[in-house]
Amino acid sequence: MDAEVVVVRPGFGRALAVVVVVLCTAGAVSGLVADVAATLPWLPVLALAGLGAWAAYWRPAVVVTPAGVELVNVTRTVEVPWTAVEAVETRYALALQTPYGTYAAWAAPAPSAVRTGRARPEDYAHLPSSTYGTGGGVRAGDLAGTDSGAAALVVRRRWEQLVEAGVLDDPRLERPTPVVRWHVGTLVAAGVLLALAVVGLTR
Repeated sequence: MDAEVVVVRPGFGRALAVVVVVLCTAGAVSGLVADVAATLPWLPVLALAGLGAWAAYWRPAVVVTPAGVELVNVTRTVEVPWTAVEAVETRYALALQTPYGTYAAWAAPAPSAVRTGRARPEDYAHLPSSTYGTGGGVRAGDLAGTDSGAAALVVRRRWEQLVEAGVLDDPRLERPTPVVRWHVGTLVAAGVLLALAVVGLTR
């Protein structure tokens, strides 16, 4: 059974993050060259925008490991062990149903109606059996060519491998809640930059 770590990230979101960071950097450099005094109050604003783009569109990911699924979101990372996975949903985004509650992945949103309309036959092919609902249908969020579908495909394949191997025949939860790691550094940095921006622009 394949036990490697698989990281799923949306390509469009990462491209958007790069564009925003480049624009913020270019704006800061050009402003400092033109007028340092007028630009300084705006530097925290540009830095906050760049930090927000990185936190919202570059870092988020769905990480599938031998131990479970890590949902790296904007403000926190949630570790869901395989023994806690009860169902995989994609109605609005990739979401894991667990005894702890339902946890969604920021990095794997469901597709828009426009993207769904461009679906190709191969997007419906070779999907894990747990993809199909009671009526045998496939949701738009399950399509392999979408962010939610690509992440769900990896999660479901690994989950079904574990089920078939008998690893989850008698699942037991080791802790009453999942492991949650708040992105303290990001939150503190955002707070500091916001405060500096307010002070700089209101002086």
